[in-house]
Amino acid sequence: MSLLNLRPLWIALWLMSRFPVPYLGPVEPAETGRSVPWYPFVGLLIGLATGLTAVALSGLGTDPGVAAAVVLVVWVWLSGALFLDGLADTADAWVGGIGSRERTLEIMKDPHSGPIAVTTLVLVLIAKWAGLQALIAAGATWVIVAIPMLGRAQVLAVLLSTPYARERGMAADQSRELPRRATRGAIVATTGGVLLLARWSGLAMILTAAALFLVARRTMLKRIAGFTGDTAGALVELTEAVILLVCVLLLRP
Repeated sequence: MSLLNLRPLWIALWLMSRFPVPYLGPVEPAETGRSVPWYPFVGLLIGLATGLTAVALSGLGTDPGVAAAVVLVVWVWLSGALFLDGLADTADAWVGGIGSRERTLEIMKDPHSGPIAVTTLVLVLIAKWAGLQALIAAGATWVIVAIPMLGRAQVLAVLLSTPYARERGMAADQSRELPRRATRGAIVATTGGVLLLARWSGLAMILTAAALFLVARRTMLKRIAGFTGDTAGALVELTEAVILLVCVLLLRP
């Protein structure tokens, strides 16, 4: 398979991670749409990297708390903190823009982070660290592989089902140029992969992700009549954190 045929994958890796990719040259809006079905695969690569990091640290006898911190750093670095930025912007906008769609969208465009954004980021990262620590201590590091896949599948579900709230933006191009059949296929492949990997725990993870998606979609439609890249990123981060904690409860002896 040539590099040309893999261009949508390279674009997905370039947009969604810090993995090295070949030089892409100019990227057209339609190409960002065609890259969308690859997002869960990017999540799988991130999950494999973080899972292998957890296994290696456990094998060295590293304290679970320290190992969880290292794994979380790797996770954030590989994702480029892209979705954390969306979470911060959404948190500020959802509190500061209460009662006004226009004000909510305006605040999300502001690059500065207020105390609500900082507090939300800290709480979500603490939740992720605590979940990772418990899973590593329980020897269930395999679960970590599936979680970034499900998080990024949420972006596909949002693009398929929810209108874009702004007139312009990268997410607008993705929504407009989305290959819908391939995107639906990628969601099916992701859920199948999670079920194969985690079986009954995987089913609980999928149901948790679906419930979060439904709540988030309803909330986005009510507040801003659609989604933005920031709200999609916030959904990814919240999905990953909640699923981590759900897995801890499921795997508890």
